[in-house]
Amino acid sequence: MGANFSALFRDPNGATPGFAAAKPGLGDLPESCVALIIGSLDPTEICKLARLNRAFRGASLADFVWESKLPPNYRTLIEEVFGDLKKDLGKREIYARLCRMNSFDGGTKKVWLDKSTGGVCLSISAKGLAITGIDDRRYWNHIPTEESRFTSVAYLQQIWWFEVDGEVEFPFPAGTYSIFIRLQLGRASKRFGRRICSTEHVHGWDRKPVQFQLWTSDGQHASSQCILNEPGKWVQYHIGDFIVENGNLLTKIKFSMMQIDCTHTKGGLCLDSVLICPSKCTERLKHF
Repeated sequence: MGANFSALFRDPNGATPGFAAAKPGLGDLPESCVALIIGSLDPTEICKLARLNRAFRGASLADFVWESKLPPNYRTLIEEVFGDLKKDLGKREIYARLCRMNSFDGGTKKVWLDKSTGGVCLSISAKGLAITGIDDRRYWNHIPTEESRFTSVAYLQQIWWFEVDGEVEFPFPAGTYSIFIRLQLGRASKRFGRRICSTEHVHGWDRKPVQFQLWTSDGQHASSQCILNEPGKWVQYHIGDFIVENGNLLTKIKFSMMQIDCTHTKGGLCLDSVLICPSKCTERLKHF
């Protein structure tokens, strides 16, 4: 009877007088459809849309959405960085963990995903490099600083033979990569809350260029040289580029920086770290 009674008040178009016809909204979209839409967006946009409603929130958790943001060899990366990671983690959680600054190799290396491009970046601290004379405090000291992601840098007071060597073996995803070494002529500190940089002990770097070299396990080689002449600020000096073709294999990289002309001493240099990152995002990352 209730159904017949309501029918008396329906208009020819099917709407009931006194009641506003419900209009479909974003919340009525099936999660599967929403997931297909947001899968083409970048991670930052996905996280913003997840706040709209329950449908977008649920869709933003879909594994296939986040798997497309992960490097193709993300399983190999997980084994290398985390070791035994829980197997029941969703792809969104795996992505979030890889985007953090993940330390390994005794804290001398950090690896993370660049959120804008999904590229793998790796940084090696001064303590993870082989530095000639590093154990002799007449030449080198490790000093604490807030200007390094590793919270300390190596400071060179004075030396005749300057040489820094490093190597890393890591499953970089396929692509082209660039290597930079972060240096500063002078020693920075703070006075009354303001940054100052003492350059009084900087000497010897303007007489001969520093030599950079790079080798990879598959035979690639690059070399360059430059004069260090920008005191008082951190500079990322380009060591070289290399190409990775198979991301499921370990790529071994060796690199060096030297100035071994012993006719004069060199000093007043801060060495922070080495950065390895996809070449497509070097302009943004090398200022970090």
